Amino acid sequence: MLKFVCPLIVVEDIAASRYFYEQVLGQEVRFDFGANVTFKGDFAIHLKTHYQQLLGEPALYPVIQKAHNGELYFETEVIEAVHDRLRQQDVEFIHETREQPWGQRVMRVYDPDGHIVEIGETLDAVVWRFHRQGLSADEVSQRTSMPADFVERVIKDRR
Repeated sequence: MLKFVCPLIVVEDIAASRYFYEQVLGQEVRFDFGANVTFKGDFAIHLKTHYQQLLGEPALYPVIQKAHNGELYFETEVIEAVHDRLRQQDVEFIHETREQPWGQRVMRVYDPDGHIVEIGETLDAVVWRFHRQGLSADEVSQRTSMPADFVERVIKDRR
């Protein structure tokens, strides 16, 4: 039987990527193997030069930046504060905070190697925001497509 462990992204500079994920996004390192660092959020960064050796011939297996074919996804209760912190750190935004069709606010940025990082508000925060705006539990459920029992639990727990 296979067990999924974590996504791994390839980075040009371990120090720059560690700074971004640790200092800018507040992630904690679980393991540091030098050319490979695993974070407690269960994702890893791997030094490009070492990773390319493992893959083989660069012409056959090139590592491409800004491929736009995947992302790392994070959630927060304080989307505005995270947005402001990223702006202060001069992080490159793909797009500013915007509302998804189901009502969740998200932003997408590039990490130092051009990997997409999406940061969204938690689904609990979405429910609570709509409820504070005056929507009933049923209206929040309809607006977000979230199950009514989940919406009701969030509203009850946050009161």
